[in-house]
Amino acid sequence: MTDTARSVGIKDVAREAGVSVGTVSNVINQPDRVSPATLQHVRGVIARLGYVRSESARQLRAGHSRIMALLVLDMGNPFFVDIARGAERTARAAGLGVMVCNSDQNPRDEADYLSLFAEQRVRGVLVTPADPSGTNLREFRRHGIPSVLVDRVAGDGAGCSVSVDDVVGGSLAIRHLTATGHRTFAYVSGPSHLQQVRDRREGALLALAEAGLPASALRELPAERLDVASGRDAGSRLLGLPDRPTAVFCANDLLALGVLQALYAAGVRVPEDMAIVGYDDIEFAAAATVPLTSVRQPAVTLGAKAAELLLEETGDRAADHRHEHVVLQPELVVRRSTLAGP
Repeated sequence: MTDTARSVGIKDVAREAGVSVGTVSNVINQPDRVSPATLQHVRGVIARLGYVRSESARQLRAGHSRIMALLVLDMGNPFFVDIARGAERTARAAGLGVMVCNSDQNPRDEADYLSLFAEQRVRGVLVTPADPSGTNLREFRRHGIPSVLVDRVAGDGAGCSVSVDDVVGGSLAIRHLTATGHRTFAYVSGPSHLQQVRDRREGALLALAEAGLPASALRELPAERLDVASGRDAGSRLLGLPDRPTAVFCANDLLALGVLQALYAAGVRVPEDMAIVGYDDIEFAAAATVPLTSVRQPAVTLGAKAAELLLEETGDRAADHRHEHVVLQPELVVRRSTLAGP
C-alpha cells in the first residue's frame, strides 16, 4: 500500500519502476531521450503512485519562478478584478501564473503578504500599496525581488510603476459638472493616506479655479473606506447638510453607488435634484438604477502593462532593463446621472 502520509518523490518512482532517478527525470523533462517502452512504463508508475513534480524545487534550481504575485487594495472592487485580468493575460501569454492577494487596505496584511512572497521567491510583485509610509515595500526590496507599482507613481525611483493621471481625472469630473450648470459640489473622498484620493481632489479644485469658482464651492465628505457602505454613510451626511450642493463627485464608483442608494431612499431625484459622478467606470456603473457618469480608468491595460514591465525586468534581457513610470490618461463617460442641470 502506498504511504499517503508523505508526498511521493522521484526516488520512489525510480525504485518502483526499477530504473534510475536520471531515467525518471528524462521521462519528465526530456521524454525524447527515453525509449517508447520505458517512457510508457515509467509514466504508468508515475500515474499509479500519484507523483507530482515539485515545481518550487525545480524553480529554485533554475534560479527563477514561474509565478508573479499581485497584491491589490480590495478584491471586492471590480476595478482591481480588471487589473488582475490584464496582468493574468500578459503572464499566461509568457507561460507564467499570477498569485492574486488582497491587502484589504490594511498595511499589516500587506506586510504579511509581502513576507510570504519573499519566502516563496516569486518572480516579482505587482502591488498597489496600502502602507502610506512605504516601509513595507522598502523592507521587501531588500530580498532582491523586483516590484512594479500599480495605480500609483513610484516616487522613490526604486522600481517601475503604471498609473493613471488622477489629477486630470478629477478635473474631468468637475469640468463636466460646471459645464452642465452646477456651482456647488461635494467630494466624497476615501482614506486620506491614499494618493489617488488626494490627486482626484486636487484635480477637482483645479477645475473649480478654471471655472472662476472658489475652493469653498467643494465640500469634502471623507469616507472611511472605498466601498458601497461608506458611500451610503456619506450620502446620509450629504442629505444632512444645511446648504445641500447640487452635484457630488465620488472618489470611486462603489462610493457613488452607495451615495445613489442613500439619495434614492430619501426620495432625492438623480440627476434632477442632485447629479453624481463616480470614478473607475466599473461594470456596475452602467448597470445602476440611474446609470452613473464616471471617469474611466483603463484597468485591464494597467494590469497588462505592469505585468509586461515585470517580465522585462526579470526576463532574458533584464540587464538592459530601465525603470519606467507609465502614466495613462483617464476619460469621462457621461450617463444619465448627470444629464440634467441643477
